Amino acid sequence: MITVHHLDNSRSQRILWLLEELELPYDIKFYKRDPKTMMAPKSLLAIHPLGKAPVITDTDGNVTLAESGAIIEYLINQYGNGRLAPARDTPEYIRFIYWLHYAEGSAMPPLLLKLIFGMLPEKAPLPFRPFAFLIAKGAQTKFINPQVKLHMDYWERSLSESAWFASNDFTAADIQMSFPLEAAAARAEATDGRPHVKAFLSRIHARPAYQRALHRGGAYAYANDGSKPAS
Repeated sequence: MITVHHLDNSRSQRILWLLEELELPYDIKFYKRDPKTMMAPKSLLAIHPLGKAPVITDTDGNVTLAESGAIIEYLINQYGNGRLAPARDTPEYIRFIYWLHYAEGSAMPPLLLKLIFGMLPEKAPLPFRPFAFLIAKGAQTKFINPQVKLHMDYWERSLSESAWFASNDFTAADIQMSFPLEAAAARAEATDGRPHVKAFLSRIHARPAYQRALHRGGAYAYANDGSKPAS
């Protein structure tokens, strides 16, 4: 049996969605963020040494596995039976692997920096907040925002060339790419002037398996029209 160790409002939502697309049975163990730090609770350290989500345990394969891309590859290879991935030895499969790893390796770091520097002024001690504000503003203006825009424009151009990221068929690479696009829509207005990004988000949010994953996983701040986080 597969168990998803699921942190609220996190990347682990993608794993629930993948399992729903594959129509596999699974259990969920729920974890809540620390309200002060917004970090994962220490109880996740009992599952994996890094204490982060997502993590899955699979008793059938005696596997405990972290990292979204690795989990997706494992589930597709172990249980996919050819679903949600292009045929191997095709150009589409190479694109599939690329987007599967690009999502966390390239797309998420500038978005994470944007989140961190956005919170920096209010987290700094009161006497230092004006300086923290200037540092954060400078970092975002000169480096972070241009990098985020570069990636968002890249998504728009890529989705203008095919219906989905890896090909004209929906694959697990689109599931992996959902979180960067949802996060960018919430934090960086990714859908403004980017109709293909907006259409992608609308399509994934309308998928029955996505909706089933929401029902099972609970509140998820990015499950809306792709323009603002849900309240």
